[in-house]
Amino acid sequence: MKPKIRLLIFLAALSTAAIAQTRKPAAQADSPRAIHNSAIIIDTHADTPQRFLDEGFDLATDTPVSDGHIDFGKIKKGNLGAEFFSIWVEPVFEGQYAHRAMALIDSVYQQAERYPDKMVMAFTADDIVRAHRQGKFAALMGIEGGHAIENDPRLLREFYRLGVRYMTLTWSNTNEWGDSSGDITNPEVKHHGGLTEAGKNIVREMNRLGMMVDISHVSDDTFFQALEVSRAPVIASHSSSRQLTNHPRNMTDDMLRKVAANGGVVMVNFYSAFIDQDYLKASSDPEKTKQRDEQVAAYTRAHPHPDGSPSTYNDVVALKKKWAAQFPRPPLKSLIDHIDHIAKVAGIDHVGLGSDFDGVTSLPEGIDSVADLPKITEALVARGYNREQIHKILGENLLRVMRQVEKVSREMQAGHNTTRMRTTEKPPGRAVAKTN
Repeated sequence: MKPKIRLLIFLAALSTAAIAQTRKPAAQADSPRAIHNSAIIIDTHADTPQRFLDEGFDLATDTPVSDGHIDFGKIKKGNLGAEFFSIWVEPVFEGQYAHRAMALIDSVYQQAERYPDKMVMAFTADDIVRAHRQGKFAALMGIEGGHAIENDPRLLREFYRLGVRYMTLTWSNTNEWGDSSGDITNPEVKHHGGLTEAGKNIVREMNRLGMMVDISHVSDDTFFQALEVSRAPVIASHSSSRQLTNHPRNMTDDMLRKVAANGGVVMVNFYSAFIDQDYLKASSDPEKTKQRDEQVAAYTRAHPHPDGSPSTYNDVVALKKKWAAQFPRPPLKSLIDHIDHIAKVAGIDHVGLGSDFDGVTSLPEGIDSVADLPKITEALVARGYNREQIHKILGENLLRVMRQVEKVSREMQAGHNTTRMRTTEKPPGRAVAKTN
């Protein structure tokens, strides 16, 4: 063979190899793992502060999934970029709601102070992005249940100054200014037909502050009235689709469309009873729930706190998990169905992740902790979602809402017609009843 021909064959081989090398990274970039690892992943609801405060839990501790869903090891495996830690004050703390909330907030800050090389407190969308670039886990906070502000707008403002960036208007209990879905059918609870005027003013003040209005847990009337009042996009920090799983904690298709029109986002809850109708039906059996409630009551009576403080969710969560284990966990498909349904009804720009980690007793198969988040990406890829769409679901939609809420706040604070609650304006007080 002539030298010139040999040279041409050699150059052709080099060219083919170069093309193959160029194509290989492109294929890898479209793989589920590459899509997942390149995203800023934000989860908007985890009840881990209860563990920080009541158990002395430390994020550096590698815990069994039976004990907890979040720690630094699991965060790294799941590539979680930011978490909104829930500041949930159980109604048993009546008379000291704000005090308990402050203690929970402090517990989050203590973790960040303990591990500055791994974790940073974040207060804005840009803070989350900055933490991601630094390779650090961003910690944010949201108050779960408006009773925590004790009907005082000054406390609302103080919580904002401490870093709280959303508030769920109600928890499962109706408060003095807003109705909850958790007790809406209870005739013994006084309801308001949604939000009182004081409740509407709280929504307006949250807009002014730049605190996201969270409509998870609220009654249907409260939901629609909050959207009428709010000038900023709202979030549902941990709710799923009522069309697929008929639970009042979930959102109807009409609600999903209203959130989309508002520019907000629905963050899908992972709890088995909110994502699977079969699980909901089985776990709602009156005889079985009576059995659970009697076991919990007996345990609480037998194990009072020495200091006389109220028993908390964490005191009985192991018992509740054992009870829940009698029902088969739903398949991962059930969770993906909810994400898919909300994306189709509300639009791809209006769905995200609101796991409820460390606050639920059952999760779908394959999702044992935050370490399993990549499985959600894999399932979405299998359903035909592309890189851009998945990145929106994993975090970009929430970042967009945060930026818009921040923008509305700046505009309201700069305007001459700012509506601000008077510091003396307080609705009439009444006790908040505990509900499940």
